[in-house]
Amino acid sequence: MKAHSAYGQRLLRGQAPSYERLQARLAGDGNDPHDQPRAVHCGWGRLLIGHTYPDPAQLAEAMLDEQPGERDIALYVAAPQQLLAQAPQQLFLDPSDTLRLWFTDYRPAQRVFRGFRIRRAQAEGDWQAINTLYQARGMMPVNPELLTPRHLGGPVYWMAEDEDTGAVIGSVMGLNHSKAFDDPEHGSSLWCLAVSPQCSRPGVGEVLVRHLVEHFMSRGLAYLDLSVMHDNRQAKRLYQKLGFRNLPTFAVKRRNGINQELFLGPGPEAGLNPYARIIVNEALRRGIEVQVDDASAGLFTLSLGGRRIRCRESLSDLTSAVTMTLCQDKRLTRKVLHDAGLQVPAQQLAGNADDNLAFLEEHGAVVVKPVDGEQGQGVAVNLTEYDEISQAVEHARRFDSRVLLESFHAGFDLRILVIGFEVVAAAIRHPAEVIGDGKHTIKALIEAQSRRRQAATGGESRIPMDEETERTLRACGLGFEDVLPAGQRLAVRRTANLHTGGTLEDVTEQLHPVLADAAVRAARALEIPVVGLDLMVRDAQQPDYVIIEANERAGLANHEPQPTAERFVDLLFPHSQPLA
Repeated sequence: MKAHSAYGQRLLRGQAPSYERLQARLAGDGNDPHDQPRAVHCGWGRLLIGHTYPDPAQLAEAMLDEQPGERDIALYVAAPQQLLAQAPQQLFLDPSDTLRLWFTDYRPAQRVFRGFRIRRAQAEGDWQAINTLYQARGMMPVNPELLTPRHLGGPVYWMAEDEDTGAVIGSVMGLNHSKAFDDPEHGSSLWCLAVSPQCSRPGVGEVLVRHLVEHFMSRGLAYLDLSVMHDNRQAKRLYQKLGFRNLPTFAVKRRNGINQELFLGPGPEAGLNPYARIIVNEALRRGIEVQVDDASAGLFTLSLGGRRIRCRESLSDLTSAVTMTLCQDKRLTRKVLHDAGLQVPAQQLAGNADDNLAFLEEHGAVVVKPVDGEQGQGVAVNLTEYDEISQAVEHARRFDSRVLLESFHAGFDLRILVIGFEVVAAAIRHPAEVIGDGKHTIKALIEAQSRRRQAATGGESRIPMDEETERTLRACGLGFEDVLPAGQRLAVRRTANLHTGGTLEDVTEQLHPVLADAAVRAARALEIPVVGLDLMVRDAQQPDYVIIEANERAGLANHEPQPTAERFVDLLFPHSQPLA
């Protein structure tokens, strides 16, 4: 065991015979059977095993045979300068680090993660779920028809499936090098690790990696390699914890639109939040000129063919100042929608004690919110006691001196996105929740879940440790220092806003026609070209609803995989639409 570990140390320093052999193969004469070129198709592109190509010219020729819409990667390139010299205008050195875990260094997990299972992707529905996950993470989708068959050394995709909901919450690809290219060192590699940004289960990424390690260990393999972006600190912390170390080898890719950011560096979208970046990326893909005016504020200008439109995320020059006012002032929003014959809650301004108490007695449960607010700030729902209302009103006044009382309507929080008076996406928004493990306090669980949400949304979503969270816990007879039993789910917010840790469930295809019609009628009543309408519904497939808000700056990035950015840019620049 120790001798093998020492050998691994020498390999990591580029001193072991196997590393020298790798270099020798690249300059070999083609007589060694291991010098026969090997490539494995992974459904999104090919992995070309660099040291199986007899010379850099042949490897470069193979790289230039990359198919449109795919991403090929040349691995284990011991002398990248020789390969790049063959086609310097078309190839580039991938700025990723290669890490290796020798299985002799692996230590099993000390903690048991529950609530999900790992299984292989097999059916068509599995691939659809994996691709939905990959698109949500900005990754290449998999075309299973292109996969190299397993009996010829092709890869295996594994998926993490939530035991309660059946949702796919993670995926990873593994490659057995012995089968793929007769690797004499009996290695393996990991690719395409992704965890759903909506996932509330802890440890999904770690379990997927460990599953792959233990799977290949049981096959008698010796190590697991992976490639990770040099600046991906979160992933590197996980890999370091598991015992991975840097490997002195390189990967090469071809210059194409998919890889553009890797070889050109950060573009105009650098520094933008996800809601602005998704639009800018779509505009750049169509050849629309982008000028970032204020990255921190999400402000940018798009120009094409003499047409120039300023945007702040999905709010653009096409939305008038009057329309924006109608959405921002929730009193005006309700009046316009009520006059259009749409279902809205009862509403009044918070006033003196008698008025507030009378409103509570009339409706039984109340929502408190600032007249002009966003991102769920200052909102408290399902208040049934007068003291709760008084405290919530004082909290809401931190965001606007004018505070509204509304009748509370139980059900699911449904966001419908309307662009150009057509429904583009619909999603049920679920409040932030944690899952107990029998060990950690609720406060620790919230902090861990909040870190995961921040990492998954680029810092846009987190669970506040505020009065609303404390009140939600108190209503369940709990506090921050209590410990939940293993497996118990607990909603820690009553509002489902994404900025306060909520998650989305896409229901676009299941949306009842009455709900879709109400959303379009609301957009026309407000005369707004892009709007996110919030409804309380019993079910997305039932017609009952109450419209509670209209958001003039809806987050398009929240509705992956629906084509929200595409439809938004279609609206702004209809002549930029690709030909069918």
